Amino acid sequence: MAEHTRSSITIDATPAEVMGVISDFAAYPEWTGEVKEIEVLGQGPDGRAEQVRLLLDAGAIRDEHVLAYTWDGDRKVTWTLVKSQMLKALDGSYSLAPLEGGAATEVTYQLAVDVKIPMLGMIKRKAEKVIIDRALAGLKKRVES
Repeated sequence: MAEHTRSSITIDATPAEVMGVISDFAAYPEWTGEVKEIEVLGQGPDGRAEQVRLLLDAGAIRDEHVLAYTWDGDRKVTWTLVKSQMLKALDGSYSLAPLEGGAATEVTYQLAVDVKIPMLGMIKRKAEKVIIDRALAGLKKRVES
């Protein structure tokens, strides 16, 4: 799964504030339109989730995923698919870089998805772009509110 989609946004908050929102899975249904249910299945010694079950409902697409998370402080979080009904793979990350002396953060979201049904690469990349753009806009709105 070498192909991936990536996009960035600047958020007026510190990396720690941004990562605080990213790591608060219980609040995802409040600010991500597609996530309807969240269950943290396991936590690491730092208290952050290591495995999470998500129930997604995006109209025509309804699926349940279990994702495994790896945290690098307030710099980066990566995830990979453990199990899903519709997906073969789901690898993603948020990378956070401080800007303007730490008062703002550049957030880069990278995502690669592979579905169980055949799909053209171009269509997959377009779907990834929509997912990324919605997630970044929702994250920015949540953090800055």
